[in-house]
Amino acid sequence: MKRNAIQENVMEHSYEVSVITHALGIIGNRLYGKDTNANAAAVAALYHDSSEVLTGDLPSPIKYHNKKIRDAYKEVEYAAEREMLSTLPEELRDDYCGFLLHEKIPQETLKLIKAADLISSLIKCKAEINAGNAEFSQAIKDVEQRLKAMEMPEVDYYMDTFLPSFDLTLDELITRAEWATDFE
Repeated sequence: MKRNAIQENVMEHSYEVSVITHALGIIGNRLYGKDTNANAAAVAALYHDSSEVLTGDLPSPIKYHNKKIRDAYKEVEYAAEREMLSTLPEELRDDYCGFLLHEKIPQETLKLIKAADLISSLIKCKAEINAGNAEFSQAIKDVEQRLKAMEMPEVDYYMDTFLPSFDLTLDELITRAEWATDFE
């Protein structure tokens, strides 16, 4: 397991993945003619790691080391999702099952969430490198390769348009954003 210079929790990560998923949905719809419900995708992304409340997290290099481990861990996650759903009052379960249970989420939405999860991971890796933690340099290459392999134009657009700003300081962001005052 890599040591972290910057701590992160599931709530912060889920929020970031939700915002990125929403952006990917809008980009796909607006620029690439897709028909994604970006709002529903964002809500599903809020819950994408909720099973980790019960299971804990398993580092990606272990989780995806081989098919047997990956499949076994997915079964544990899916069982935890069903367990979480069962704790809700029965009259609310139908409202949450489309967000908590992976098998109820449309495949295209799951693909967006996975892409957003990887982008969030890339942002985390870059922040660690910027904080002087070289342990994440190989992870950056691996995540970038996985994102390219997804062959999603909305991901490429996000990476080209928004990702560079995550490396900027607040002063640099403000300087770049000064053009926005022209629209007031």
